[in-house]
Amino acid sequence: MSTTVGTEQATADDQPAPERRRRRRWLSWTIVALLALWAAIRVGGLEQGSFVTQLMTVTPYGAVLAALTGLLLIRRNRPAALVAALACVVMAACVAPRLTGADQPVANGAPLRVLTINLFGRGDAQTVVDLVRRYDVDVFTALELTPGAVERLDMAGLKQLLPHRVLQEEFGATGSGIYARHPVTELTGLFTPIGHNMPAATMALPGGSKVEIVAVHPNPPLGRMEEEWNAALRALPPATPAAIRVLAGDFNASLDHRAFRDLLSRGYVDAADQVGKGLVPTWPNFRAIPPIISIDHVVADRRVSVRRVEVSDVPRTDHRAVFAELRLP
Repeated sequence: MSTTVGTEQATADDQPAPERRRRRRWLSWTIVALLALWAAIRVGGLEQGSFVTQLMTVTPYGAVLAALTGLLLIRRNRPAALVAALACVVMAACVAPRLTGADQPVANGAPLRVLTINLFGRGDAQTVVDLVRRYDVDVFTALELTPGAVERLDMAGLKQLLPHRVLQEEFGATGSGIYARHPVTELTGLFTPIGHNMPAATMALPGGSKVEIVAVHPNPPLGRMEEEWNAALRALPPATPAAIRVLAGDFNASLDHRAFRDLLSRGYVDAADQVGKGLVPTWPNFRAIPPIISIDHVVADRRVSVRRVEVSDVPRTDHRAVFAELRLP
């Protein structure tokens, strides 16, 4: 008698109570609604405010999260699972094209090999010089360039490889510079930098052609700097038929940011995206977690052909180096 009662009581306890079911259902729909909102903001380019702007950077992981959520809910709450699946499809559709290369324009002009690194003020100089030598770099944009970093780079041999330069080094994170194999002339008045120093220069190439280079480094969209970050990306010069221009640096932006996509729409392409490497992460590096987001870019005039992109580690900086081999029209 007591055994039967005990068994019946255990069975009753094992059954989910109505209140528990309601809570689970509420939690499921809350998570799914947030994922759907994320997808809608991303596809519509509707991000506003610091938190949502930063959230867009991890949209590739949002697609994975939506897929896992749908799988977990498929037995318990099929309508919610369907909404999660739709959110996954929307985010994946935004992200997946970066895994495949794009057709390149016919470009028979001079080759241009570009390297960009946020040195964090203390990136390993010998590694930088080794990369310049390995990739036979024509122009190198250095971000967070300090006076000490300038000295260390020259001592490691950069002055012999890239003797021409337009430097705006400073203590802290604001310094930037352009190092070049061929003669450069500082280009003033091209745009008004907002945030860090962003020098621009015209480089004369063998054969008489020229290319404009801009070292890009706006402040990150953290807190009140989010509005400034948007303004900095809007201030960058659009492409023009009068010149071939390359923007290279730490944009503190990914292809999931509308501000960065708007920049590209003004006549540019992202080099990594063009060769199917748009999801290779560049930050943060050499920390407790591996790189998870892609915010360092070589951006080129859309008439330029992108032949190759490589992403490399540099000790003592939290950014990875981005190298792009281009062919000018």
